[in-house]
Order: sequence, then structure tokens, then C-alpha cells
Amino acid sequence: MTMVAAIQMASGPNVQANLDRAEKLISEAVAQSAKLIVLPEYFSFMGKTDQERVAVAETDGDGKVQRFLSEQARKNSIWLVGGTIPIKSDDPDKLYTSCMVFNDQGERVASYNKIHLFDVTIQESNENYTESDTTLSGDETVVVDTPFGKLGLAICYDLRFPEMFRNMVNQGMEICAIPASFTAFTGKAHWEVLVRARAIENLCYVVAAAQGGYHVSGRETHGNSAIVNPWGQVLNYMGKGAGVVVAKLDRQYLESTREHFPVLQHRRLSCQITTD
Repeated sequence: MTMVAAIQMASGPNVQANLDRAEKLISEAVAQSAKLIVLPEYFSFMGKTDQERVAVAETDGDGKVQRFLSEQARKNSIWLVGGTIPIKSDDPDKLYTSCMVFNDQGERVASYNKIHLFDVTIQESNENYTESDTTLSGDETVVVDTPFGKLGLAICYDLRFPEMFRNMVNQGMEICAIPASFTAFTGKAHWEVLVRARAIENLCYVVAAAQGGYHVSGRETHGNSAIVNPWGQVLNYMGKGAGVVVAKLDRQYLESTREHFPVLQHRRLSCQITTD
């Protein structure tokens, strides 16, 4: 068995303050024997506007936040899923929202650019989001080998697209890390059911690390970070605020569940992601 952790934060516009908070929470998870730790979406920066994220975007492969993640992984001998980092693109007005994985030597072993962008209007709460104004979409799913199993990466709004998770299962996914920052309104309605559904239908562990609190933009995020097993059972979770959610990942349980309840072998239709 392996201890895994989802870290929950309520990040603000001060990058260093966010990194200091993340370091404390990583230390808390390490103290509870976590070897795979997942940070939330936007863990290093949540400003008043999406345009502010463009201003703090880093060059792919170099930057303060990327160095922080590498050092934390190496220093603590952990595998660290770095939530999301704003990464520069060829368009000076737009960035990629990237989720990076660092191994216990501090080496970056994977990077995933968010595919599905949050362009929605929530009439009930009078909220409007157009992520595509400042963000470019990725076009490839990512599954990486780890000592704990094959780890798939998804980010927040991706959670609503089951074909993406099927695509990752086709690549062998056994665990899925999902950094997120669900709104309070949509989170209350859909967060838990979606996280559990992705675990159930793909017979995989899900480690969902969320933002959970109030932010300088006036936005409220849902929180409720959770670790869910392949049967859809919530092993551990928390509500709002900053903290650490820790649970055991049992590879034998995963393999036994897939063997005795072979849903993945019974599929008759295929799903493929297509991008423009």
C-alpha cells in the first residue's frame, strides 16, 4: 500500500505566499507518509482576473514555480503533481495551463496542458467565465509510469468529459490526479458525483485536489478535495479551507476489483478524442 495525498488551498495573488503555504502543506502530507502528493489547480497564483495569470506565466522548463516543485519533490523524496502552472505560449496574450509531474529525484517526468477550457455562463449565480480568452487548449492526454501505478492527468473542467478518461484508460491509467478549482455553485451540484463517477466507470483511484475558499476576485471555490477508490468509495475528504487529505492506495485492491468486476473488458464501443 502507498499513502497518497490531495492538498487543498485557497490561493491568492502573492506567488511567494502561496508557495510558502504549499510547502507547509506538503510537509504535513509527508509527515503522514504520503509518497504521491497532488496540489490543486492555480495553487501558485489566483489573481483578480485571468489576464493577471498571463503576466506571471513561466517559460516551459524554467521558472520559480517549476523550481519549487522540483526541489520539494527531491527534498521530500516524493512524487509531486504540481497542480497547474501558467506556461507561456507563442502567443504573448495567451498561456497554457500545465500540470507537471516531478519524481522523487526532482526530475520532471510529465507535463499535461489542459484540454477543455471553461467557457461557461452560470445564470443562477450570475457568473461568466471565458478561459479561452487567455488560455490555449492542449491536445494530448498524458499517462505516466510511477512506482504506484500508471498515473493519468486531468484538470478541473476536464472532469466533465468521460471520453478523455476512457482515452487514458486505453493508455493503462490506474490512478488519476485531478487538480481543480470548481466554483462553489457548480461544485455543490456536481463535484462529488463527477469525481466518483470517473473512479467507478474507469475502475481507478482518483486523487482530486481542489481550491476551497474565498479569493481576491470575489470568487468562491468549492473545495471538498477527495480521494476515491475504484469502487467509488470516498476514502477521505475535507470541506473548505486549506489542508491535507490522505488515504491509502492499494494496488492489490485495484487489480482484484478489475479482475472480478471486468467492466473495462466488457466495452463494446470505443471513444477517441479529436481536436481541431
